[in-house]
Amino acid sequence: MNPGPKDLPLGPVMLDVAGTSLTPEEREVLTHPATGGVILFARNFADPEQLAELVGSIHALRTPPLLVAVDQEGGRVQRFRDGFTRLPPMADLGRLWNESPERARRMAAHVGEILALELRAHGVDFSFAPVLDLDHGRSAVVGDRAFHRDPHAVAMLAASLVAGLAQGGMGAVGKHFPGHGYAEADSHVAAPSDPRALSAIERDDLVPFRHLVSNGLTGIMPAHVVYPAVDDRPAGFSPRWLRDILRHDMHFQGVVFSDDLSMVGAHAAGSVLDRAHAALDAGCDMVLVCNDSPNARLVVERIERRSSAVSLAALARLHGRPRPAGFAALRESAEYASALAAVSHWRAPSGDLPLA
Repeated sequence: MNPGPKDLPLGPVMLDVAGTSLTPEEREVLTHPATGGVILFARNFADPEQLAELVGSIHALRTPPLLVAVDQEGGRVQRFRDGFTRLPPMADLGRLWNESPERARRMAAHVGEILALELRAHGVDFSFAPVLDLDHGRSAVVGDRAFHRDPHAVAMLAASLVAGLAQGGMGAVGKHFPGHGYAEADSHVAAPSDPRALSAIERDDLVPFRHLVSNGLTGIMPAHVVYPAVDDRPAGFSPRWLRDILRHDMHFQGVVFSDDLSMVGAHAAGSVLDRAHAALDAGCDMVLVCNDSPNARLVVERIERRSSAVSLAALARLHGRPRPAGFAALRESAEYASALAAVSHWRAPSGDLPLA
């Protein structure tokens, strides 16, 4: 394979690809200076060997390599399943917290380590995890993806999972800032709103984010939710949320990713190009355009921004650290065997996703 362009800085756009291998057209758009990463979905996965080959082909396109990400949370949001450990929904760790906070934190760390080690063994740089939303019992799209209703429990469990991710060689991206759990509508198909005052959100939903900013969080993804008592724009397009609160008040110095700009919750910001510019202007470092290849290409070709030196330094920290390549090598790892044994002896209360 011929080496790709050298010294081509990562651009501010993350997009997806159609299948289990790259097409010539995808190779072209992935080497555009505006492209910075690729997010993978279940359709990009046939088996572990194919996944490693696909990720390797993406990384080989340019130097430094594009970031390769996935939503691999556990529970119902786990893109790679066959051959991978079936991870529990985070709410199962929350139920374990109710029985034994100490044991729940240990299990959260083991789950994070398994998640990271398995992804890193196949070249994937990071997962958009953990979910830091609170389970207010109002949002079906959040539901059992959330650890708990108690912000302290969420903060402690998420911090342990983030430590496990770091042990396994990858960073962590918390979502959906400043909290999607109170808004009932699903931002994939609607425009959610959360009417609470900032003081109420600070006392409750912001607690896990504040704790994790000081405890290893490498990136944050804001919600496509409007908080009208704070700003009339969704958080991902709001300088008030991203620059004033997240950067200035909370001192967050990592990467801010937009949520997918193709989601209905983002449409209020205008055309897809308008959305991309609005997100970057508000304080995002990288924008996601998924499941819409014509618009993704349009954004890549017409975006008027390039990543700043500060953004590039933060993005570089999301490149995964080297780990054993493939499951065969990974199974020889003592740390993986130990984490897997610990989690395998824990039977998740829901019982709906048995562990491998």
